[in-house]
Amino acid sequence: MIGTELLDDPRADPVLVRRQLRDIARLNALFGGTRAVLRELEPYCERGRRETLKDSLTVARNGKRHTWTLLDVGTGLGDIPRAAAAVAQRYGITLRLVGIELNRTAARLARGAEGNGPPLAVALADGGVLPLGPRSVDVIVASQVLHHLPRAVAVRWIAAFDGVARRAVVLADLRRSRVAMAGVWAASVGLAMSGVTRHDAVVSLKRGYTLPEFRAMLQEAGVTADVRYQPGFRIVASWAPGDTAQ
Repeated sequence: MIGTELLDDPRADPVLVRRQLRDIARLNALFGGTRAVLRELEPYCERGRRETLKDSLTVARNGKRHTWTLLDVGTGLGDIPRAAAAVAQRYGITLRLVGIELNRTAARLARGAEGNGPPLAVALADGGVLPLGPRSVDVIVASQVLHHLPRAVAVRWIAAFDGVARRAVVLADLRRSRVAMAGVWAASVGLAMSGVTRHDAVVSLKRGYTLPEFRAMLQEAGVTADVRYQPGFRIVASWAPGDTAQ
């Protein structure tokens, strides 16, 4: 692993964790982290809407919307799954949100942020040993999580996600770039973010991926998916587990 980050330590100072998670949520909103996930999720929501239309008579009779479960791995403050719930509503889908975290402070803060959106149930768990059965949740999201892991561990997590999700897996991480490192440093100074955030943002980008590296991890995990860059120096991949060639 390259360097160390505050959130690598589940026992990190709660005050620093709280401040850094707030900084990360701001960076996600301003520089494409949230949007990268939502862009990947929307085609699966559109597919879900088409399924709803096919079953329109049943929906009309009972007045119910489609309800999906979304599991956010390494949920932080829960800002991304709550944004996903707002998008899904536009497609007639209600998301029941679940997050997992290794950091107790992050888990507590995510649970307590309900004023910023729908409720989010958060469990302390390891993303590679999910306490869930095969095909037991509809969507799994992992945003800016994999770069915190050694490569072999990240591959195991991806394989685990593919086994648990029914409808979609969405991965979003950072594109390694010196330009992005300089940019995020300058932006974090301008936004009065903490020195720890500035340091960790640069380390995160050093740990980021190129397209060939990300594709290779997916292939090793037994997953076929389109990998591409998105604005804000993001790298993304998504797939429907039932459709992927194993």
